[in-house]
Amino acid sequence: MNERHDTLPEAPYLAPAGSVRATSIHVDGEWRAARDGRVREIVDPADASVLTVVSEGGPDDAGDAVAAARRAFSGPWRSTPAGERGLLLERVAGLLRRDRAEIALAESLDTGKTVEEGGIDVDDVTAVFRYYAGLADKDAGRLVSAPEGVQSRIVYEPVGVCALITPWNYPLLQLSWKLAPALAAGNTCVVKPTEVTPVTTLKLMELLVEAGVPAGVVNVVTGSGPGPGAALAAHPGVDLVSFTGGLDTGRRIMAAAAPTVKRIALELGGKNPNIVFPDVDLDTAVDHALSAAFFHSGQVCSAGARLIVHEDVHDAFTAELARRADAIRLGRGQDRGVRCGPLVSEHHRAKVEAAVARGVEEGARIIAGGGRPAEPELRDGYFHRPTVFVDCDRSMDIVRTEVFGPVVTVERFRTEEEAIALGNDTDYGLSGGVWTGDTARGERVAAALRHGTVWINDYGPYFPGAEWGGFGRSGIGRELGPSGLAEYREAKHIYRNLSPEPQRWFG
Repeated sequence: MNERHDTLPEAPYLAPAGSVRATSIHVDGEWRAARDGRVREIVDPADASVLTVVSEGGPDDAGDAVAAARRAFSGPWRSTPAGERGLLLERVAGLLRRDRAEIALAESLDTGKTVEEGGIDVDDVTAVFRYYAGLADKDAGRLVSAPEGVQSRIVYEPVGVCALITPWNYPLLQLSWKLAPALAAGNTCVVKPTEVTPVTTLKLMELLVEAGVPAGVVNVVTGSGPGPGAALAAHPGVDLVSFTGGLDTGRRIMAAAAPTVKRIALELGGKNPNIVFPDVDLDTAVDHALSAAFFHSGQVCSAGARLIVHEDVHDAFTAELARRADAIRLGRGQDRGVRCGPLVSEHHRAKVEAAVARGVEEGARIIAGGGRPAEPELRDGYFHRPTVFVDCDRSMDIVRTEVFGPVVTVERFRTEEEAIALGNDTDYGLSGGVWTGDTARGERVAAALRHGTVWINDYGPYFPGAEWGGFGRSGIGRELGPSGLAEYREAKHIYRNLSPEPQRWFG
């Protein structure tokens, strides 16, 4: 950006900072306030100032949204030709492209990430909508081999009303992974954005209306997880819950959904290994390790927070990693040259600081970062220096537990078998990386790692057409790709007897 921006763009659903006039709940085609009039302040994590005020919805607001989505599902939307639904998604993609700069700025102000990262997010969201726009009408079902005189076919139908509950680190991107395939399949939706960073979700709702989404097909309820979030998970009118977030919340959603046997899709994070063999270019591997660990200040579910480095290059690798980590510039995401913004909230920074303190108590040694920055201009924001721990082993909580901040641990290994064992020694299984100049070894290690995505000589890229999800406690189901669409469809078998005759089974 050529200039500094400090305020969100004006929008009818956002109230000015300090105002109590918030109408950020969107139900049945209308913006409205929470039933009980409560509001929540949204804070800029770079300086703790109030960005705006949004409605603080509750269970009754969630119930209103479910009722609207149920009415819309019973209407013409589910029978709208798939090609028309695809055209709607394509229009949304065009509007995202048109408003890219505005949305990137809003995402930066809301989450603390840099404007450049916000722009990358908008591009990725646009690509996801375009992918599912193209996929919407490409699989109408299939014929099944059957006896003569019988037609047997499989058709796909929408699941119904879907509750989409999204996280604070990638609010717009994670919503697109859910909403685009849900709409392509013909579902109606209630979106519950995180209470911490809801702004770009509201902007997307505005664009959906502009693109022509019918009233009630997409509804948004802002508020906390224990409020509308819990209500949606338990509501008998909801057919599917898709959630991205923490493991403990995912468990609660599973329990709440069980009595009504809802379908669930959960992406619950990871503690992701990044394995470095000695036959790689050190400069390249260190460069990618920094991005893997510290992009968006480490607030990434797939962050390469566990470096596993061969003993032959361990010392040289970690020395260079620490040198470059200490050189990373922190600051407001809207300022030029900044590469790490603040953490999302004071509460979250306290959690990261507690994890760092535990690591020190366990015997891990800090060689870079370790605390808050000293610059006076960063004092009011929720900043934490990129932190590198060495002398780590798998008995330590800092190695086993997801920190979700700018913290990376380094472990040593000697053999390929040991590297694989370390990489798989986790309750999670979302993603991992392997760096080697040996093509065969790279393929062997990638095949042996029990993680949903494995990068070889890279870390982090994804594509809308490639499934995303994890093994173990990283979640249930897959997003993106054809499987991401299948999550939102029911398969129905239709059997037709072409020449019915009496069976005379009972005479």
